[in-house]
Amino acid sequence: MNIGNISFGERPLFLAPMEDVTDIGFRLLCKRFGAAMVYTEFVSAEALVRSVKSTMQKLTISDEERPVGIQIYGRDIDAMVEAARIVETANPDVIDLNFGCPVKKVAGKGAGAGMLRNIPLMLDITREVVKAVSVPVTVKTRLGWDSESLIIQDLALRLQDCGISALTIHGRTRSQMYTGQADWSLIGAVKNDQRIHIPIIGNGDIQSIAAADTAFERYGVDAVMIGRATFGQPWIFQRDCQLTIGEKIDILKEQLRINIERIDEYRGILHTRRHLAATPVFKGIPNFRPTRIEMLRAETEQELVAILDRCRAMLEV
Repeated sequence: MNIGNISFGERPLFLAPMEDVTDIGFRLLCKRFGAAMVYTEFVSAEALVRSVKSTMQKLTISDEERPVGIQIYGRDIDAMVEAARIVETANPDVIDLNFGCPVKKVAGKGAGAGMLRNIPLMLDITREVVKAVSVPVTVKTRLGWDSESLIIQDLALRLQDCGISALTIHGRTRSQMYTGQADWSLIGAVKNDQRIHIPIIGNGDIQSIAAADTAFERYGVDAVMIGRATFGQPWIFQRDCQLTIGEKIDILKEQLRINIERIDEYRGILHTRRHLAATPVFKGIPNFRPTRIEMLRAETEQELVAILDRCRAMLEV
C-alpha cells in the first residue's frame, strides 16, 4: 500500500488525528509501538493564515515520527489553499483535509463534517489544495450527513477525480457523532468499487489488532486507522504485546516527560491527563475514583509521577 511515494507494506495501522490527543509526545510513542503513519492534531486553516501562535506550534514535527501527516480544516477555498502552502513549509509527508469532524464548533460552522452539506465546495477546496502543493493530499470524511444521505460511494469517486492520493472513511454519519456502531459495509463497498484506484483507509470502532485484522480480511481496506482506542495505550499498535503493568505505567510516565520537555510543565500535564483518565491500565484498582480525581488535579510532574508510582504499587501487589 502506497500514498504517493511512501510505501507502508501490508496491513498498516494509522494513528487518527485527534484534537488535544495526538501531540508530538503521543505520536512518537505510537510510532515506536508500530503505527505506520501518525497525524498531528487537526489545524484550523483560518488560524494558520492569521499566524496564531498556538496553532503554528502544532506544525512542529520530528523526523523520528515519519511518515507523518498534518491535517487542516476550514470552509474557505483561499484560506485552505494558503494554509496548505504554510503547512507544506513544515515538510510533512502528507497533507490531510478534514471533512469529517462532527463537533458543533466545527461542523456547525460548515467546516469538517459540515462540508458534507456542501459537496461542491468540498470538491472545489480539494481540487485547489491538490493543485497548490507538491506533497500528497489526502481526505478524511464520513459516510454522509445523516442516514438519509449516505453519499460516500459517489463522493469517493468525485474526491478521487480531484487528485487526492488516499481517502480515509469513518464509518458513521455526522448525525451519529460517535454513537452507535460504525458501518464498515459502506467502507468496503467503496474499496471494492472497481473504479476506485486510490488507497482506502477504514476508521471506526477499532479496539484492537484483532479487530483491525478482521476489517482487513472482511472489507479489503488498504489501511486501518485507530482513534479513541489509543487513548492511554500507545502500545495498542504492537502485535503480541506482552508488556507488564509496570512497563505500561513507565510508558505513560515517559509520555508525560516528553510532553513537559517539548511544551512546559503545566501544558505537558494537561496534554497527558486525557490519556491517564482513559487508559485501561488502572482498571484493576478497586475504588479508583478518588485516585483518578487526584491524578487529574495534579499540577506538578513530581506530584503526578508519585501518584502513578502509587498506582503501580497497588497493581503489583
